[in-house]
Amino acid sequence: MPDQLSSLLATTVAELDRIGAPDEALGELREGRGIGRMRAGPKLVPVGRAWRLGVVLLDRAGHLYATGEITRAIEPQVAVTNRSAAAEVKREYRRAAVRGSFPTGETINHEFEPIDLSADALLAGSGLLSVDGEELLVRLNSGSRIPLERYLADRVALFSLD
Repeated sequence: MPDQLSSLLATTVAELDRIGAPDEALGELREGRGIGRMRAGPKLVPVGRAWRLGVVLLDRAGHLYATGEITRAIEPQVAVTNRSAAAEVKREYRRAAVRGSFPTGETINHEFEPIDLSADALLAGSGLLSVDGEELLVRLNSGSRIPLERYLADRVALFSLD
């Protein structure tokens, strides 16, 4: 099963490259350096690039990740007085992206998780991917599972709609 999956992912990467699908940055939150008041805030640092394909991210090496959060490297504007805690968290991630070395406006995926592609993990089916007989399935946010090959083909086709 892992060989079939590797082949599917390699084919998907080749197709994304062929059509020139834009990828996005992968970032990891790191604590700022310094002491006391001179301490810089946390920053998102680049750790790679991947295509966002719905519930998964796929990098050029064929690694899959469960999507996490997304932000842009933009300096947040002055907020209105009614700010929610969630909005403040988003503003802090934008600030962290600006502190990193991302170009202004870059889309950054963070808090993503690598997906275990081993035969044992696929058979256990506890993550996003599972096996049903000979078919690889992906679990959507709704909880339903669909064939991974069809899912990836549909996601790649969305890049061609422009």
